[in-house]
Amino acid sequence: MKLFDKMSDKLVVIADKVGRLLYINIIRDTFSLLMPLVIAGALCTLASNVICSTTTAGPSLAKISSLAFLEDFTPIFTAINFATLNFFAVAVAMMIGASLGAKRGLNSTVSSVVALASYITVCSSTMNVTFGEETQVVSNVLSGDYTGSKGLFLAIIMGIVSVELLAKMIKSGKLAIHMPDMVPPNVTLAFQILFPACLTLLIISVFEFAVTSLTGMGLFELIYSLVQVPLSSVVTGLPGILLLMFVSQCFWMIGIHGNQMISAIRDPLLTAAILANSEAFEKGLELPNTVNQAFWYVFMQNGGSGCTLGLIIAIFLVSKRQDHRAIAKLSLAPGIFGINETMTFGLPIVLNPLMAIPFIFTPLICGVIGYVATEIGFAAKMMYVVPWTTPPIINGWLASAGDIGVLVTQLICIAVSVITYLPFVLMMNRQTVE
Repeated sequence: MKLFDKMSDKLVVIADKVGRLLYINIIRDTFSLLMPLVIAGALCTLASNVICSTTTAGPSLAKISSLAFLEDFTPIFTAINFATLNFFAVAVAMMIGASLGAKRGLNSTVSSVVALASYITVCSSTMNVTFGEETQVVSNVLSGDYTGSKGLFLAIIMGIVSVELLAKMIKSGKLAIHMPDMVPPNVTLAFQILFPACLTLLIISVFEFAVTSLTGMGLFELIYSLVQVPLSSVVTGLPGILLLMFVSQCFWMIGIHGNQMISAIRDPLLTAAILANSEAFEKGLELPNTVNQAFWYVFMQNGGSGCTLGLIIAIFLVSKRQDHRAIAKLSLAPGIFGINETMTFGLPIVLNPLMAIPFIFTPLICGVIGYVATEIGFAAKMMYVVPWTTPPIINGWLASAGDIGVLVTQLICIAVSVITYLPFVLMMNRQTVE
């Protein structure tokens, strides 16, 4: 108990410090707000493949001769996919710019536009295009590499750096052009930010030029190769994802929302991983990432944090405590949709040393099972983001485009979670007897 109390005190201190970090909170909120955009794009891609596609390897309605006309509706879904998943980095840069600008006392619209312009400034406007055997340089274009998942980290950095520069120059008051009182406010604002905005973009452009001249690579290439890829390889590997889940569960045990504490680190990397899988699937390429956003919810969070759907089933099977059975009945419907606060705080699991072991380690065990099943080819790599409230089995089917191996693996994970919780439910029975 003393060890548990000491760990709880230290985690509370850490949580308080993390909660005060401005950039962490902004990144977390940005990805939370933009998740509907990702889900919309993913669902449209799924619809395109299971309804309109005649070339996909899986089932599709358009493959039925009488429904072949459905292929003509493909542009409806591909347009939405292009506007959402392929421009996610652009949306991230603007949202971070708007959020940080508001925190710094700036006009959020202005700061978001400056953040976007700054991001575009460090992106190359030329690209090599191959026509047959001939390669030509095309100017005044923006590659999908910059707007999609590969540009996420650079978008985050540019959103923060550009707005901080803009805020410092505006607040200094030395670069503002002051207009008479009779001038409309929007015109006054435009002149106040004119020189700070121009100077911000100039500084960023000069820095990009200097980096390219010295290294032979632009900021995009440097950030992607030196930051995003190494971090992604760590987090999207088995040890990294298990460590993130372990930290999340430890925070939950002291009553702090674990997912919120790690989301600023987890979401950019796992979102980039699932977007990369979606892009690869659309191009008919091998999916690169076993661990991604969907993997987290499908295998490691059945019933919510701690895979508490297994706990609910275990209580129904062996619990003799009427209070626990009553809480389990109340928790079943929300738990199916991944909402388990009635279990974590009602049982309770929070601050309960007995439940700490299964609550922390059950999702880790399920993560290992899901990873091994995917790596040996029994389960398919997932390529679509689904809402975290999607019930188990349904979320696995949607995220994997109907792969049976994923569904079987998910059922195994649920069964394992039940078995893991059973001994601890039996121990709680003995507590009532004593």
